[in-house]
Amino acid sequence: MLQQILAQVGTTTQEGEPLAVMGESGEALATGDGDAGAPARTPEPAAAPAAAPAKRPRVAATPVARRVAKELGVDLAAVQPARSIIAEEDVRRHHGAAAPAAAPAAASPAPADDVEVIPLVGARKVLADRMAESFRTIPHYSMTLEVDCAKLVELRDQVARWTGERRTRGTKRRVLGMLRYYAGQATALHGETIENSLPGDIFSYTLKEPVGVVGAIIPWNGPLGASVWKIGPALATGCTVILKPAEEAPLTSLRLAELVMEAGVPAGVVNVVPGYGETAGAALASHPDVDKVAFTGSHVTGQSIIRASAGNLKRVSLELGGKSPDIVFADADIDQAVPGAAMAVFANSGQICSAGTRMFVEQNIYDEFVGRVAEYGKKLQVGNGIDPNTQIGPLVSEQQLDRVTSYLDVGAKEGAQALAGGARLTDGALAKGYFVPPTVFANVRDDMRIAQEEIFGPVISAIPFTDTDELIRRANATTFGLGSGVWTRDVSKAHRLAKAIRAGSVWVNCYQAMDPAVPFGGYKMSGYGRESGKQHLEEYLNVKAVWIKTA
Repeated sequence: MLQQILAQVGTTTQEGEPLAVMGESGEALATGDGDAGAPARTPEPAAAPAAAPAKRPRVAATPVARRVAKELGVDLAAVQPARSIIAEEDVRRHHGAAAPAAAPAAASPAPADDVEVIPLVGARKVLADRMAESFRTIPHYSMTLEVDCAKLVELRDQVARWTGERRTRGTKRRVLGMLRYYAGQATALHGETIENSLPGDIFSYTLKEPVGVVGAIIPWNGPLGASVWKIGPALATGCTVILKPAEEAPLTSLRLAELVMEAGVPAGVVNVVPGYGETAGAALASHPDVDKVAFTGSHVTGQSIIRASAGNLKRVSLELGGKSPDIVFADADIDQAVPGAAMAVFANSGQICSAGTRMFVEQNIYDEFVGRVAEYGKKLQVGNGIDPNTQIGPLVSEQQLDRVTSYLDVGAKEGAQALAGGARLTDGALAKGYFVPPTVFANVRDDMRIAQEEIFGPVISAIPFTDTDELIRRANATTFGLGSGVWTRDVSKAHRLAKAIRAGSVWVNCYQAMDPAVPFGGYKMSGYGRESGKQHLEEYLNVKAVWIKTA
């Protein structure tokens, strides 16, 4: 297993450049020479590729892989590309060679034909074999994950050593809470006995049945939580699942799938196929044997998935991007609201879809409040995620760095004033990484691009307001509707805003509060369907009506 993980650390793109190796908090470890905990830098040319199937990405040992291998006494020359986690019999048939059922895809993201041939055969076969007994096996499938909670906790700390993620108790609590919640829901699924109006003795009731094979596609900014958010409800409802993790962050999903199989879930129920969106992801979205697609990512990709799903009218649920308003009234508890509004954006280096990036502040406290948020941001320690003192880690990749810094330039050109941050960090060791400091733009207008477009970085656009009615209109004047925040001591005002804001979540005097029992999802271009809560399970179920004439 260790050799396979090390090989994944050395994964390269098809162009031969090392991928950023991701941690749970969306932070990338260095790919350059220097200390093992050094921040990421611009990728260097890859080493000579190892043998791989035609048209597959090349494999090369990055400096990170070489350092970890040397420390642990592993011969990287002996590390071979492995495959996706799929049903054992299908690996052997497709590749013509024996491979264990839990062999992870260490270096070769799967092309479309792997997605079509291997896991779909296994997932469909398992689904057909077990459909009749699904209600007897659902509790077993899901509750075995609870047995492995300790291993999942260990997983985060193990992977953190070379992924650069910041270790956080909150994420561990949330992931384990989700596992326990879905395990409990597995035995809480039920239909209804319904009185009908037909004459005679006719009995009517409903059954809840698995929707079928689920194709799940997740992003890189929280792979453990995102994996459980997709696999958990699939197991609880008796579905089979094919998970495609982001190409930047496949390790956690692969290890999770191994733990699922070690816990006793049969081969073919949970499948993980790393790959690129345009190949593996597109194949899942369009394949006629996939009954549902659950996707988390950008709204542009979400639109493509909807179009691709039309072939067999798949069930689709989408959790997409956002440009969420975070509203601060003059009567708010300012000492509470300053760190709350700041970390609504700066957490995870701003790489959170529901971040409260449009910070509306009542005019009579605007200067004081925005200034305090800027000072708060300046005091946050930016550094490598493996350092326990780090509060803000790097962005995921050079591409994301270019995106965020381009918006910093746009904001300045449009006339916004950077009270904190505003440019990439270039001092000392940080110069080699993808580091952007917490940034607070003041004097932002609603029509500025930084106030309308999702940046996905640690950037706040501070916007003043005076009238509450006008504020509501402006807060809703976005194509997105994922999250929102309200800071006030006035309960009536809080209830009014909670009803008026068109978003899937409204946090009052807090932000990003999450619980497995409470649904999460978006309005408008932020997608449809819900994750967490009873509503989440319904996304994976069909309802069947049964009529019985008894006399």
